[in-house]
Amino acid sequence: MVFLSSPSLDQLNQTRQDTMINHLGIVFTAIGEDYLEASMPVDHRTKQPMGLLHGGASVALAETLGSLAASLTLDRSKQTCVGLEINANHVRAVNDGLVKGIAKPIHLGRSTQIWEIKIFDEGEKLCCISRITMAILEKK
Repeated sequence: MVFLSSPSLDQLNQTRQDTMINHLGIVFTAIGEDYLEASMPVDHRTKQPMGLLHGGASVALAETLGSLAASLTLDRSKQTCVGLEINANHVRAVNDGLVKGIAKPIHLGRSTQIWEIKIFDEGEKLCCISRITMAILEKK
């Protein structure tokens, strides 16, 4: 089990209130022993002027998933996490529907974590792959 805490999907989705996560329409859809999943619509909020999913929206989905997943592995009374670096390779254009992101750990260390986030279109075709590095900090 990777996650120390396993909140319900309702609890996770309540954290979206008054955030960019909510504005972009990101909804947490599944949590497992070693993954976190969310969907995001491809619509007026997430498209670029050419009518395609904006790369920045894909990165926002990836960072949302990686950051939240990392935080769920911690004793949050003693530790917190912040993003150090994120990258994304956009491999397929998406112009409508929903995309689904799935975050899985690559490295869970004492001071850093690395998470891989794959984003798929509704046909389960990979459209973006991202990696985020998180710093694990002790609370003072």
